[in-house]
This record gives sequence, C-alpha cells and structure tokens, in this order.
Amino acid sequence: MSQLDFRIMFQSGGSRIGKLRTAHGEFSTPVFMPVGTQATVKSLLPQDVWDTGSQIILCNAYHLFLRPGPDIVRAAGGLHKFMDWPGSILTDSGGFQIMSLGHFVSISDQEAVFRSHIDGSLVRFSPEDSVQVQAALGADIIMCLDHLTQWPVSYDLAAEAMNRTLLWARRAKQVEIAPHRSLFGIVQGSVYPELRKQCALELAALDFPGYAVGGLSVGESKQKFYDILHYTCEFLPVDKPRYLMGVGHPVDLVEGVMAGIDMFDCVLPTRNARHGRAFTFAGPLNLKNARHATEFSPIEEGCDCRACKSFSRAYIRHLFSAKESLAWTLVSIHNIRFFQRLMDRIRQSVFDGTLKQLRRQMEMLYPI
Repeated sequence: MSQLDFRIMFQSGGSRIGKLRTAHGEFSTPVFMPVGTQATVKSLLPQDVWDTGSQIILCNAYHLFLRPGPDIVRAAGGLHKFMDWPGSILTDSGGFQIMSLGHFVSISDQEAVFRSHIDGSLVRFSPEDSVQVQAALGADIIMCLDHLTQWPVSYDLAAEAMNRTLLWARRAKQVEIAPHRSLFGIVQGSVYPELRKQCALELAALDFPGYAVGGLSVGESKQKFYDILHYTCEFLPVDKPRYLMGVGHPVDLVEGVMAGIDMFDCVLPTRNARHGRAFTFAGPLNLKNARHATEFSPIEEGCDCRACKSFSRAYIRHLFSAKESLAWTLVSIHNIRFFQRLMDRIRQSVFDGTLKQLRRQMEMLYPI
C-alpha cells in the first residue's frame, strides 16, 4: 500500500489547500512542479531550483528510458542521487511523448512500438514497462502509461484511447512497487464529458493514491478545456491529490485550483526564459528589447529571487545580446520563482476567498 500522505487543510468551494508528503519531504498544495525532463531543469543547478521554493520536480520516463537508461540511473542510486535533487520527484510515463511521435508510433492494447528519436532503434513500451522503468529511476510519484490523443479527435477514437488507458491502468496497478512509491491513474477522454466521467469513475474504483487529468490544453478552446476540467474533477475522489498535466499558463493555474486541482507542471517558465521572456506581477517582459539596455533595476522590484537581488535588466539584456548562457540561467531562476510566488498567492487567495479576483488580475496581465 502506498505511503503517500495527502491531507486537505482548508477548502473553499472546489478549491483546496493541502499538505502532500512523499519519502522525500512534505510540501503545500496546490503546487507547481518545474520540469526537469532529462534529469535536469534546463540551465539550472539543483540548488538553484530548490532556492526558488520548488520542492518537487517532474522528470520524464520516456526520455530517461532512452538515455541514459534506467539501469544506469539505478546503479547511481536513483534519480535523487544521480541529479543531486533533495526533494520529491514525479515521473511522467511518456504518454505525451509517444503521442507526439505521430505516424512513427504504433499503439495496440498490448504496447506502444516506436523508433527512438535518438538512434532510430525499435522500442517496445508496455504499461508494465513504464511502471518498472519509473520505479528503477527511483521516482516518488509514478504515472500510469496512458493513450493520449491529438486534437481534434473523433468520439470513436477518443473512446478507443480512453478504454486503452483504462486497460493499461489496470495492468499497471498489478505491477509491484515499493510502498514509498505511489502510482497515479490518468483520466483521458478528450472533450467528451461521458468519456471523462466513465474514465474517472473506473479509475476511482481502482483506488489509486492519486489521479491526473491528462489530454487537455492540446488545441481545444480555452472554454472547452475549462468546462471539461471542472466536470472531470466532480468524479474524482475528494480525499486524493489531483494533478493537471502539462498546464502552466498563469490563468490556467488559477482556473485549475478553482476546479479542485492540487498539482501542476509545465515547461513555460524555463522555455520562455530561454527566449528572454520574464513573468512579473506587472505583466510579461521581453528582456531582449533595446529599452532594457540602460535599465539598471531588477527584472521585478520586490522579487526575492537570486537574479533580482543581484543583477539588472541591463546586464541580463547584455547577456542575451552576447549570447551568454547565463542569461538563460538568471531568467529561468526568476521565472520559476515567479510561479512559486504565484502559487503562494493562489493559496492565500483560497484562504481569503479572493481567488476570483486573482483570476481576473492574471487574465488582465496574461490574456488567454
């Protein structure tokens, strides 16, 4: 039985404030997880990430399965030692990456078969393989392999993928893992309410330690995304953590919490940083713009991140102009810290009953 401990400390409407404990520590929810796809959050040392207030990160089983391989990571003592990360780790099963391979992948009820994007070798990946790989990597939270669909998708194809996701979840549940690791089921069903309801209820009957909502924000309208998210959460157990996969726009984070989501991940903070785009509570900044060449103020006044305490916009703009990789590092630190500060504000807004006002503020600053 999973030793994951999740406690709801406060609830207002559908929004919850909680505490989630894994073998590598306890953290508050709702929580934002920076993405360290290949056992690294791009351009940052683990201590940099930890200093932003991040206590759990996401790594990807698909990429680490192909390179360096789970045997090497296990021999190193698991991901925590391999990458020197002190906090919790969640590993994504690879369903999104397999979907993104398009016609290079063949999916059946038995397994996914595809060519490695690294060397072209033939790879077979079953739901059992996915759990075993993630366990070998040493993740605290493991995700079931799911069949994610592209958008748009017909009802029939969405139903086929949803039924396969359920079949794979049942098989994944039979794989024995250590009690300090926890396996989450993933709800699929695209934008079709009856499929989402069926998937959520059947997964709930399997009694996973936690549940994820996958397959959203893949091209459907924002309103459809929000409607399906709220609807799906109605059928998930109230006493288990809920994770919205791959979503990180500031408005989406607030909307997700309003729907009852407890966990989020996204590459948005670091991906935007590499293009010079910074998040602030006064709106976005493009630090490559010439106007910042003589701006000796920090990225954001009042921000307590390492970048803002020590460096100016002018310096960071110079780094981008000179193509120095330190630019990526500094803006990534700031952006991840922004997201953690935003989660702090979201949790406080749940307590204060001001979440709707915060959502309006974020939508003004970051239109959807």
